[in-house]
Amino acid sequence: MIPVAPARDRPAVPATFITSGGLGAVAATSADNAWAVGSTTPGKSLILHWDGTRWTRIPSPSPGVVELSGVAATSARNAWAVGYTQSTPARAEKTLIPHWNGTRWTRTPSPDPASGGFLVSVAATSPRNAWAVGSSTPGKSLILHWNGTTWKQISSPTVARSITLSGVAVLSAQNAWAVGFTGWGERGSQKTLILHWNGTKWTRVPSPNPARQNFLHGVAALSAQYAWAVGEADRPGVKDLILRWNGVEWTQVPSPSVAPASGLTGVAAWSPATAWAVGLSMPGPEPVILHWSGTIWKETPGPKPAASGSLNSVTAISATNAWAAGYSGKKTMILRLNGLSRQ
Repeated sequence: MIPVAPARDRPAVPATFITSGGLGAVAATSADNAWAVGSTTPGKSLILHWDGTRWTRIPSPSPGVVELSGVAATSARNAWAVGYTQSTPARAEKTLIPHWNGTRWTRTPSPDPASGGFLVSVAATSPRNAWAVGSSTPGKSLILHWNGTTWKQISSPTVARSITLSGVAVLSAQNAWAVGFTGWGERGSQKTLILHWNGTKWTRVPSPNPARQNFLHGVAALSAQYAWAVGEADRPGVKDLILRWNGVEWTQVPSPSVAPASGLTGVAAWSPATAWAVGLSMPGPEPVILHWSGTIWKETPGPKPAASGSLNSVTAISATNAWAAGYSGKKTMILRLNGLSRQ
């Protein structure tokens, strides 16, 4: 594929599946295999599947109060969803990891910290290699690894008293990234947090902090020399924060000025010349869609929802085809992103 100049803006297109609740994540392996996960109102698991023609709700485990916020797939017969479950809203959260085997979703046993814990994001490269990240109470990072047989908790560096992990990306058994922030709930500043897996252990990698309060929520990796991380920074006023990995260091990349305030929650990359980032802007909130052309990030047109809403996740299928998922009011929202068309 030879990159060429963008042809024209094509607006995001609403999908047809709308139901009560919200979607936390979306993932796809092809044009006819995509998953979106979240929860209904009240809190029951919600898993939707795209077969190339339409979105359909698929039965899924829903023990107690459930929130699903991450999903990953490697094929039509292998997908993971992550989140948490509570027997009642007052009880401590327990990790929840349903698995798709090509026929049905079933709950997989997963480690539970004694004080409670929840998972936010999952990424996989094969049926034998997957990572899930989140947090345990009080304010500790939680990293789980799937080796093809069981989920096991993997130790991570204690870099602060309070740690929140919110995104994970995997390239191979020797290369993975996890992102989040430190200092949540504490007086003082919040710092970006980026951890790297080298096949043996997780270590912290230096990352920019342009403001007093800095947060990372999503990460996407293309190669050992190319990755994106997104979130927001309060400098003053909340603004998008976009970081790029060049194989040596993480640096901040300029982002467009969107509304008085905005933040990014998800990112997906197809090539060094094509990436998407999604989130929300204020007041509203209203969905935000950004597209990377290889040189700059630019806001992409999208439908104005009938009610306030946000996009929480994005997945790329090709250079001109992606899905984004979130909520509008108290309803699910799924958009197909055409972005900037390329030939």
